[in-house]
Amino acid sequence: MTEVKWDQSVDVLVVGSGNGALTAALSCYEMGVTDVLVVEKSDKIGGTSATSGGGVWIPNNRYAKAAGAQDSVADAKQYLLSTTPAGAVPEEMVDAYLINGPKMINFLHERSDVRYETLEHYPDYYTNVDGSRTGHRSMEPERFDSSLLGDDVKRLRPSHHMMRMFSKIYFTQVEAALLVLQGPGWIKLTMQLIARWAFDLGWWFRGNGLSRQICTGAAGVARLWYSLKKRNVPIWASSPMQELITEDGKVVGAVVIRNGKPLRVQARKGVVLAAGGFERNQQMREQYLPAPTSTDWSGGVEGNTGDAIQQGIALGAATRLMDGAWWCTTVSVPGEPAPRLSVMEKSYPGSCIVNLRGERFANESQNYMAFQKDLYKQHSEASPCSPMYQVFDARFRRDYIVGPLMTASLKPDWTIPKEWFETKLVGKAATIRELAEQLGIDADNLERTVSKMNAYAKTGKDEDFQRGDSAYDRYYGDPRFEPNPCLGAIDEAPFYAMRLEAGDFGTQGGLATNANAQVLKEDGNPIAGLYAVGNCSAAVLPTYPGPGATLGPAMTFAYQAAKHISAYQD
Repeated sequence: MTEVKWDQSVDVLVVGSGNGALTAALSCYEMGVTDVLVVEKSDKIGGTSATSGGGVWIPNNRYAKAAGAQDSVADAKQYLLSTTPAGAVPEEMVDAYLINGPKMINFLHERSDVRYETLEHYPDYYTNVDGSRTGHRSMEPERFDSSLLGDDVKRLRPSHHMMRMFSKIYFTQVEAALLVLQGPGWIKLTMQLIARWAFDLGWWFRGNGLSRQICTGAAGVARLWYSLKKRNVPIWASSPMQELITEDGKVVGAVVIRNGKPLRVQARKGVVLAAGGFERNQQMREQYLPAPTSTDWSGGVEGNTGDAIQQGIALGAATRLMDGAWWCTTVSVPGEPAPRLSVMEKSYPGSCIVNLRGERFANESQNYMAFQKDLYKQHSEASPCSPMYQVFDARFRRDYIVGPLMTASLKPDWTIPKEWFETKLVGKAATIRELAEQLGIDADNLERTVSKMNAYAKTGKDEDFQRGDSAYDRYYGDPRFEPNPCLGAIDEAPFYAMRLEAGDFGTQGGLATNANAQVLKEDGNPIAGLYAVGNCSAAVLPTYPGPGATLGPAMTFAYQAAKHISAYQD
């Protein structure tokens, strides 16, 4: 066997730069394995983690306990097993997650600059299931002073533009709920956020015009990255992994493209794959995901083309859940850098979502994952559910931010680009029938659907899909509406509609792993030296049981990988 000539040698090579990757690198360092290298495909650090809401779902975490929340591993396990299809996830993976998630958070809190805040009122996504909780299982990152990153702040991938006011000013998940609903105090909050940004003149140019104080996913990544910078752990941007290198069946390194040249990087103790899913690979989408499917509808970052998954498969790795994604309807707006996720506005009273037959097909106020699963169940050639339209009236347009339309006061009708109407992204008409005819929706059915919704608004009972019956439904409802905060009449002209697509913010299928995050072969044995976490590994929480059900496992199993690599005992 020809001996490999190495260009670089480290103990651990981490591929990717999201929460999972950076947690793996930081945990390895703190566990005594300090020679770590992180490589990132794009020129920005943070991956999909940075563009996300930044939530981390971990029952029994330290922040929840500090707030006095009552929870137990037994309740959390009952909840997970009740909401996960039988056989989809090995039970030992669920156990490993519930036991080690809180340990991981304690480890990072005690040894680094990672800090979170408990989300007291953000419920689990299936609150009608035993073992669920109406808050305190999810956390979001504390605000972070991005100036601490120095010049590297320009290399940080910002949170999604829909999570930044005017694409400049960051706000938290809790603040987002208030701002979009325009609930009590929203004007004061808006003024405070604008003033803090506007008067920070010295930061404008250093920070690319973004606010110094950052929130959500970017803050979560920044806190991890800042902790790594303090430890002088290098991160190579614009350095994609091209190929894994093996010796006698063991992964011993990888070929990494650096400054346009292939470098053979030895990883003496292991390679951790944390490079995202395949949502931006149309061929893989068509091979694995249900139709219709398109990269154009995905909110995942552009570099997530399944590279790590393909490399694992080439070595004989097993896969699981390749037909799944982190589903969320999206709005593709001409000229915007990425599709917008449609999360909150679907829940507000006074709108409904219909297919081109003019019929509803699911409860609009349920969590976005479950909504789109219902979409695929109902979709057919005879009754396609993508594209779909959110239909609402003038009152709804006045009161709520609706994706790119904002509110009528923030974006009056005369400012709506003509292209949005020409491409049927948006519709506006004096009557429901005219609106339907304008967009190619069955007019008779749409009139019937709206009439039923108006009747349900009076009774407070959605007889078709039970909208507003669960605690999660009501989280994004409007308490000013009675008897059901998720149901309101659609009866004030003019009438509007906005097109939604069957999108996602990442795929959930990937390499099969064990409780140590080791990649497994088809026979169940691990591939020595190879670990996978995050969206390039198969999901542990595939039904998305609560806000942050992707980042929680990514970070937990990154911690598990580091423990296995370093032989650390917690």
